[in-house]
Amino acid sequence: MKRIPAALFLLFLLAGCAVGTDYRRPAVDAPAAWRFEEKEAVKTVNPSWWEQFQDPVLNDLIRTALNENKDLLIATARVDEFMGRYGVTRADLFPQASLGATAGRQRLSSESYSGVAPGATPTYENYGATLSTSWEIDLWGKLRRATEAARADLLSTEEARRTVILTLAANVANAYLNLLNLDRQLDIAVRTAETRKESLDLFELRFSGGLVSELELNQVRSEYEQARATIPSLANSVAQQETALNLLLGRNPGPVKR
Repeated sequence: MKRIPAALFLLFLLAGCAVGTDYRRPAVDAPAAWRFEEKEAVKTVNPSWWEQFQDPVLNDLIRTALNENKDLLIATARVDEFMGRYGVTRADLFPQASLGATAGRQRLSSESYSGVAPGATPTYENYGATLSTSWEIDLWGKLRRATEAARADLLSTEEARRTVILTLAANVANAYLNLLNLDRQLDIAVRTAETRKESLDLFELRFSGGLVSELELNQVRSEYEQARATIPSLANSVAQQETALNLLLGRNPGPVKR
């Protein structure tokens, strides 16, 4: 059986220890210039876009959500976690050093076996210091790859947090606007029922005087009952919308100030 040359075996061994080549970003077919100038783009994209509604209540709700929402707090905590991991992993690329110091004081007893020499001080102090250094040479690129992976995790986690912020602000704004819309519908339903009740009262008086038929009176009464029946359903929708908004705000269900 033929023996594998030692040089060839060593080559295979070194190839097996290799971690990988340096990452190179693939070429992207991008336009030569931006569609908008930088100043115009800044005016177009407003990070606090909800402030354009000039609604102090909406501003306060979104501010509360950004401070109290559980999903955002979790996303922020994950960013802090991965930032710590990246710092620890990156530190492995550099030399490590540790410094220690000790200090002590002892007193010899006159009753000890050796005793204390005449004129000698029975107490003495001692001090010591230690210094140690270590450096793992990244010969195969293991530490570099680990650092690159940790940095990629950190960046992706930060982008996830930004996505949560944008989604949260949009959901709060939509929930608030839907709540205002339901409030308006409920107000219209209440006023419609009040108007129908006034008409019913009038028709009852006219029916008593023989000015309208019973059929006309029943028709007006039916319109009033239909208008009144929509109020509980709309009130329930308002309560459900308040619950959904409170969930985004990290609060317990309850009324929403507006």
